Amino acid sequence: MPFWTTIGLILLLSTLGLTYEIAAGRVLAPYFGTSLLTWTAVIATILTGFSLGSALGGFIAERPRPAAAAAVRRALIATAVLMALSPQVLGVIYAVGLRGTGGMLLAVLVAFFPASVLVSLPSPFLARIAVEARPGREGSSLGLVLSAGSLGAIGGAIVAGFVALPVFGAVATFAACGAAALLCVPFVRGGPAGPGGPPAPAGAAVPVIVAGLVVAASLTGGPICRYESGMSCIDVVRQGGAVNLYSDRTQQAAERTGQGTSDASDPLILPYTQWIWARMEHDLGPAPNVLFVGGGGYTLPTQLLAARPMARALAVEIDPLITQVVRAQMPWASAMIARTGYDAAAGGTAGAARLGIVHADGRVFLNETDQRFDAAVMDAFSSGSVPAHLVTQETYARLRQIVDGPVYVNLIDRPDGPLVRGMHAILRGIYPHVEVVQGPPSSRGRANLLLAASPAPLTALASLPDGYARVAVGDARPFTDDRGWVGHR
Repeated sequence: MPFWTTIGLILLLSTLGLTYEIAAGRVLAPYFGTSLLTWTAVIATILTGFSLGSALGGFIAERPRPAAAAAVRRALIATAVLMALSPQVLGVIYAVGLRGTGGMLLAVLVAFFPASVLVSLPSPFLARIAVEARPGREGSSLGLVLSAGSLGAIGGAIVAGFVALPVFGAVATFAACGAAALLCVPFVRGGPAGPGGPPAPAGAAVPVIVAGLVVAASLTGGPICRYESGMSCIDVVRQGGAVNLYSDRTQQAAERTGQGTSDASDPLILPYTQWIWARMEHDLGPAPNVLFVGGGGYTLPTQLLAARPMARALAVEIDPLITQVVRAQMPWASAMIARTGYDAAAGGTAGAARLGIVHADGRVFLNETDQRFDAAVMDAFSSGSVPAHLVTQETYARLRQIVDGPVYVNLIDRPDGPLVRGMHAILRGIYPHVEVVQGPPSSRGRANLLLAASPAPLTALASLPDGYARVAVGDARPFTDDRGWVGHR
């Protein structure tokens, strides 16, 4: 094998490894969410696989070249199949009923560990070939081997995060990883068979063709969701006279299919939005300027503008795809955005524009904005939980600086769970008046927990949505940027 061919294979396989690792974290989100725990599990599992594969590959590299090359080719073929089928394996595991942190750890191990072992198994053999290809220049050859591995990892991270996942989606990314592994197979050669080394198999092309068919077949099942970006996996479901918006299988919004584009009398569908709107209607004046961190289905901002003709709203949504899907699939919100919306990031408004939309991370916006608001709604979600950097003392201290009135927060947690207790501790340290209400728990034991915090007293509402009640929350340490929320266990 020529020296630079070997270096190219090392570069490509390192790229595959990191692309696969990042894609694994993304495809896990619709099933088990996105949190510090899920990413820790993915990174630890795949790095363990890389380590084991390198160790086993070292023993293979000690064999005679033809035997070692044959083993590496078999590993690459198996890598291609396992990488391409990883999303399907994960879906089967989830369908079996695995849930919670234990289920997530087992799913990651079964779906991603085998391929991570096999993709790194060729590296020692390739390193040996590279070093032996230039006698007397072993030092520079080894340096180039290590450099190619590092550059490939950097390239894999860039390809996955900026190109493959946002443009082509997770399923196609895994299939492309499998196809790339197969493309390496013809270039792996061990030279003529020597003493103790078997000759190259005559039918070596057959397994490659079969594996190629499996990789191609992995695409036939379609994407894991209807719309996919690097941040969200979105589905729209029409059921029971309503349009329901899901992101990573967590419901984000709903509106009635028969709702007119100018009729604000129909009640909101999701009970948590009913409570937040009831509080806003009770607490705010006729012309409030309200900040919404987390656009979701734009249900609450559009309800505010429809009910209060003099109100203004600014919605901060990190994923532009969410806004595109809402405008295409949610008729009520789409009509209100068309009539009153504008790109607030571009500056300025025109005519009746009252709904500013900013596509940015909520924390970054809070840090950089010089605007002031009368109230704020914190309803940002990453999968089934709030992003950790939006649930800290520092976030709400900054919010208090730019928001003169009440703040409303939507969480999903167990009753008196660690997330709501940490959030409650944050608000109690900043606001003198805090109220907590809880919705009915789901089959998984989690519920919507809604908090209102205000510098002024909060008058009790006359009624609450069905199944909702005011609750007391236990003491806890407030989350900070240094020691924050790690995700549901």
